[in-house]
Amino acid sequence: MNILKTYTLLIFMVFTMIGSSYAQSPTFEEDLQQIIQKHEAVGLAIVVVKNGKPVFEKAYGYKDLEKKTALSTQDLFRIASISKSFSSTAIMQLVEQGKISLDDDFSDLVGFNVRNPKFPNTKITLEMVLSHRSSLNDSNGYFTFDVLDSTKNPNWAKSYNNYEPGTGYEYCNLNFNMVGAVLERISNIRFDNYIEQQVLAPLQLQAGYCVDSLDQSRFAKLYVKTTGVFKEQPSAYNPRSEEIRNYTMGVSTPVFSPTGGLKISAKDLSTYMMMHMNYGKLGKVRILKAKSSKRMQKGLSAKEHYGLALLETNDLITGEHLIGHTGSAYGLYSNMFFEPKKKFGFIVITNGCVPNLVEDGQTLKFSKEVINLLYKNYIKR
Repeated sequence: MNILKTYTLLIFMVFTMIGSSYAQSPTFEEDLQQIIQKHEAVGLAIVVVKNGKPVFEKAYGYKDLEKKTALSTQDLFRIASISKSFSSTAIMQLVEQGKISLDDDFSDLVGFNVRNPKFPNTKITLEMVLSHRSSLNDSNGYFTFDVLDSTKNPNWAKSYNNYEPGTGYEYCNLNFNMVGAVLERISNIRFDNYIEQQVLAPLQLQAGYCVDSLDQSRFAKLYVKTTGVFKEQPSAYNPRSEEIRNYTMGVSTPVFSPTGGLKISAKDLSTYMMMHMNYGKLGKVRILKAKSSKRMQKGLSAKEHYGLALLETNDLITGEHLIGHTGSAYGLYSNMFFEPKKKFGFIVITNGCVPNLVEDGQTLKFSKEVINLLYKNYIKR
């Protein structure tokens, strides 16, 4: 038996199952394992929601490939860009409180000039930033706001595209690191602490942006395949203790990566998803007004149908209109998609797979195949 087949067999054998209340087709496990084998997934965590409740929760493969530690749906992943919706949720709370408006000039909110030099008279609004219609790009990076400072970066103007703000779309991580800074400036609470207090704790989610505040034994290691071997990416969970000790509110915010730094389990992410599926409410807990949650879910760009850190898509499952987001970083690929009217949704996260099968720039073929198999077995049946 060759190494790949042995490795694949081990992945199939090592899994945990939390529960399922809906019958699978006789070939479900075999079909899923074929997808895992084809894409060489290191680990895979799945939660399926139907009729507003979890009906299937299971993890396959490893959280630690070297130690052969089995993955669980309660292990923590750095979920990458799905994190943006947590930042947007927090901002919408401030909008509801009347402290800010989606029409506000973003420069006033963030405390420095954010203006496309090609369109100096066009205000860049908070809504444009939240929906990636700000005309900003990541060509100069997004880990410091100095990239937009003409006194510190001679190439600052390259961070702006050649179209007028509000008229085009480009996905931009800088947008959401700045959104995190706005959250701090308005609330006077450090970004990670605000998310913990106002979003995570009310939903009883054991998650966060600060590595040092989490149980690191729960971290699922992330892997990238290079030269035929999966290699761990430890920088995904680098502690930032020194930066935090020297933290300046509204300036140091990218340390926590509001754009992609949340660490959360598949199980807890499904709880958060159900809150948005119910338009801001879960059980007796309301995080947002229904109007705000619906505003987040409404696509604003003609190109990508991207709303306020949630997007609309008809391309994931034929005949279904879904809301959600993807994430990819350090070898991880995460997916959160739901149908709020029909009350079903999916969390699908892998901590490493063969990454050369990107289908549409947003969703891996691997993720799409898994989600469609889950839909066939748990939603359509």
